[in-house]
Amino acid sequence: MKKLTLTLVVLLAGIFGGIESGYISLNPAESSSSRNSDQILVSAYDNQQSNIQVQGVGNVIRVLPEDNDGSRHQKFIIQLDSGHTLLVAHNIDLAERVEPLETGDLIEFNGEYEWNSKGGVIHWTHHDPQGSHVTGWLKHNGQTYK
Repeated sequence: MKKLTLTLVVLLAGIFGGIESGYISLNPAESSSSRNSDQILVSAYDNQQSNIQVQGVGNVIRVLPEDNDGSRHQKFIIQLDSGHTLLVAHNIDLAERVEPLETGDLIEFNGEYEWNSKGGVIHWTHHDPQGSHVTGWLKHNGQTYK
């Protein structure tokens, strides 16, 4: 049953956003609607999938304190049109801090989705200085942070 569900998720992802080398497009401009894009991420959550490069858009619903243990990360929670929430962990040792960032702001993202029981995390929203990972980014108020 789980194999059948995974097959359906992969098929739906191919239809709604396209899968290419682990990349799922969640950009509303690249798919028929943001609702379809959100469904791909919700399916990844439901199937506990990780290490998926994703792109999408959400509203900031909470700005969290920065994580200063090890690599510093700017952290905030976004909500997709579907109602699904995600934690964004943006490495500010490798990319500029998104400023100003406030509750209610719209933010576009391109990063790697990691499953967790609270909805998941988007990270790798920056360049990889070693060049071995896809460059991610955040877009806010017309500025790109990577």
